[in-house]
Amino acid sequence: MFELEHRPGEMGLSDFTHFKQVEITIGGKAVEHLLDHYRLAYSGWQYVQVVQGGESFIARSEGLQNALTACKGVPQEHRTDSLSAAYRNLGGRTAADLTQMYERLCQHYHLKPSRNNRGIAHENGSIESPHGHFKNRLHQALLLRESVDFPSVAAYQQFIEQVVERLNQTCWERFEVEKAHLSALPADRYPDYEVLTVKVSTHSTINVRCITYTVPSRLKGETLPIHLHHDRLLGFVGRPQVIALGRVHVPGSHAIRRARSVNDRHVIDSLRLKPRAFLSCIWQQDLLPDDNYRQLWQQMRAQLDS
Repeated sequence: MFELEHRPGEMGLSDFTHFKQVEITIGGKAVEHLLDHYRLAYSGWQYVQVVQGGESFIARSEGLQNALTACKGVPQEHRTDSLSAAYRNLGGRTAADLTQMYERLCQHYHLKPSRNNRGIAHENGSIESPHGHFKNRLHQALLLRESVDFPSVAAYQQFIEQVVERLNQTCWERFEVEKAHLSALPADRYPDYEVLTVKVSTHSTINVRCITYTVPSRLKGETLPIHLHHDRLLGFVGRPQVIALGRVHVPGSHAIRRARSVNDRHVIDSLRLKPRAFLSCIWQQDLLPDDNYRQLWQQMRAQLDS
């Protein structure tokens, strides 16, 4: 092991990591996620963001930009891993596309991009080692909280930020020195989403990356530009935003990566006009919002005719 000297404002490092100490749940349901961990090499100041759907460029772009915004400055160089795990989320494009997107992101912030070699984690040691320290602190905080269940991903993110804030207080003096060596942020963010175009079907649905989503029935027949983030989809008609949907991810172990996200409020007006369609609708169980509604439906089927 060799002791390294880091100069203020010289390097920021990012890496995705799994939190395996406990299983985090949202509303009682397990949530598969990664943590995108950013750290300034000189001061040790850090930022951590919850990432859904695995490693991807859009997750890295959002996490890095949020970290730079939080520390209110840009170092000279950004070091990340080889990004090899992000290739499978490119939507059919090549590794060269990923490299170019990462370089354009760094150019926007006047960052010098660098990556360690594939499978050589110690080349990113200034972030790999702090992974363990941060995750131990997060685990301890969860033990004190006496619950690993959160009402939303946003609440989980807020809890993580509280843990990170306490860690950053231990390096505050060095961070104050480093801030003077960070460059100013640009006026605008680099896009941290992918732009897709989809058409709303007669069933009031759109298909995005093999996932079927319902949308408000008034949008039937419209062609929507979609901003695809790692955790959400935003749809537009012209300039106004008309939909915001939580993004559904199918775990990589599934042979058939298909699923659907059905919101009963999107189609309830049409269903009121054609109530008997509910009897044979393939979304029947998805349309029932919770177990109370499902139990009520079973009682109705048993006691009433069609």
